Amino acid sequence: MGLHHRILIIGGGNAGLSVAARLRHAGQDDVAVIEPNDKHYYQPLWTLVGGGRAPAKESVRSQASVMPQGVAWIKDAATGVDPEAKTVTLASGTTVGYDYLVVCPGIQLDWDKLPGLPEALKTPSASSNYSFELAPKTWTMIRALRSGTAVFTMPAGPIKCAGAPQKIAYLAADYWREQGVLDDIHMVLVLPTPGMFGVKEFSDELDRVVADYGIEVRFSSEATSIDPEAKTVSVRNNTTGTDEELGYDFLHAVPPQSAPDWLKNNALADPQNPAGYVEIDKNTLRHTRYPEVFALGDAGSSPNSKTGAAIRKQAPVVVENLLAVMRGATPSASYGGYASCPLTTSRHTMLLAEFDYSMRPAPSFPFIDTTHERKDMWYLKRYGLPNMYWNLILKGRA
Repeated sequence: MGLHHRILIIGGGNAGLSVAARLRHAGQDDVAVIEPNDKHYYQPLWTLVGGGRAPAKESVRSQASVMPQGVAWIKDAATGVDPEAKTVTLASGTTVGYDYLVVCPGIQLDWDKLPGLPEALKTPSASSNYSFELAPKTWTMIRALRSGTAVFTMPAGPIKCAGAPQKIAYLAADYWREQGVLDDIHMVLVLPTPGMFGVKEFSDELDRVVADYGIEVRFSSEATSIDPEAKTVSVRNNTTGTDEELGYDFLHAVPPQSAPDWLKNNALADPQNPAGYVEIDKNTLRHTRYPEVFALGDAGSSPNSKTGAAIRKQAPVVVENLLAVMRGATPSASYGGYASCPLTTSRHTMLLAEFDYSMRPAPSFPFIDTTHERKDMWYLKRYGLPNMYWNLILKGRA
């Protein structure tokens, strides 16, 4: 006989641990989390690491130290789910049965999907804050650059923290301005979107920010390949279909992203979506075909931005609806698509972009205008949110 747990959670990141902790608070005593990694990362801090505003060590703790008490930790990786048999297969070959399943393995970074990127990252001129190991290198590169061309790219399709490709550009620009070299650096920001942001109020503010720094923005465009030896990046304008070679002295690249490979071809995935995300109702977060399965976080198909703030609003909905299903009731809790993107616009200011499925501002702070960059929001990003993450969110208290 294989292992069996009443509630099985795939993924021990933000989403998995938040849900596990909340289930324990609700009195559930047979909860297991599948997570292969020894270390747990607070990834939103990596932008500040790359921008020289936080040490990398503050973003990592041991996985054992954040696992909720009373939760079984299955230190292995999921490789498949059979929702008919209600089993999960692990990399070790073990099979784990479940009565109820929560799927939140996170998103996959497809470094190889951008030709030349893995090779470029081995050179002194290219980095990416989407890696714990590389984020400190970004800061080294920023400090070293005194003139030339700096290119910042963002891939098309959903990515975690869609503001991160912009944030590092602003942190770099502000540093170069402080050093008196910004006028000697040609900054190019490559965005796949037709505007700076999907919500007009925040887009207008970011238009002002890039104009102030003198950043050239290539809209509706994306990097298609990198030549690390020639130090060039090929950029395609998806509106005109034209390609251009940009030379760079500094490159910050963000890899394409997708659902984990094992999930793409699984029965849980949305058959109409080649990205392979778990097919769920966008409000209840319950699987549309398998009623004992829920999903949240970056691997879910709900059309919200893939941010930690979204998970904070999704976790209580998943737990409330899962407990309802376990009682034989109809799920009634609803997630409205809330997401938040704390955009660092300088080394001392931040724009807190909060919105929901309506793509309208959804501010959490009454009497504070968060449609403009603010110094007080910087302290929230640098100190408030990390403290909240480690001490409240992962413990199911926020």
